[in-house]
Amino acid sequence: MESYRHYAESIVFAHQYKKTIVTDHHPDLECIGIGRSAAAFRIKGKDLVVKVFFPEFESIAQEEAEIYSLLSDSHFYPSIYDSGPNYLVIDYVEGKTFFTCLTDGTFIKKRYVEEVDEALEVARNAGLTPSDVHLRNMIVLPDDHVKLIDLARFRQLKEDDSQWDDLKGGWPLYSRPWFPKKIPAFLLNRIAFIYKKSPRLFKWIFHR
Repeated sequence: MESYRHYAESIVFAHQYKKTIVTDHHPDLECIGIGRSAAAFRIKGKDLVVKVFFPEFESIAQEEAEIYSLLSDSHFYPSIYDSGPNYLVIDYVEGKTFFTCLTDGTFIKKRYVEEVDEALEVARNAGLTPSDVHLRNMIVLPDDHVKLIDLARFRQLKEDDSQWDDLKGGWPLYSRPWFPKKIPAFLLNRIAFIYKKSPRLFKWIFHR
């Protein structure tokens, strides 16, 4: 297995206004996203991503690497190529997240929802407990199929949470002709905030 450790070791993080930012990285890397616990870098000229965890979240790296390894035979998940104490290397997944689909007006087909269900069943059959499935870790590929990323929490709970069931429960309402298919990001973020604070209120609004 090829080692990509030198890329991970080149990443320098800093805190700025209560956020973690990247202040330096290897010239072969392009930062493509910074999340709650890690930053993702595409290796230039390759369809690979180096995911490097912030120092306070380094313990997640090995756990997520093991989860990707368990799911390596499934087309619903990226393959893993290397991992270390604070990083992992997986396929670069080109496409649109469900979040982006909603903000730019791309219709989320019923089949996409069904493929997410299939992907989660694959994870359960591998002994995992899927959780924290949200709009930003489901990606519609150019070939019109779906992949899931960011899998660390697939092992952290004893039982599945209801987040995905709550999301897909809103699809019948979303699919109606009169329901807006393009939703501003700030509104989606506000809905997510309400859901985290009061899942019951979310269910009352969208599942009546």
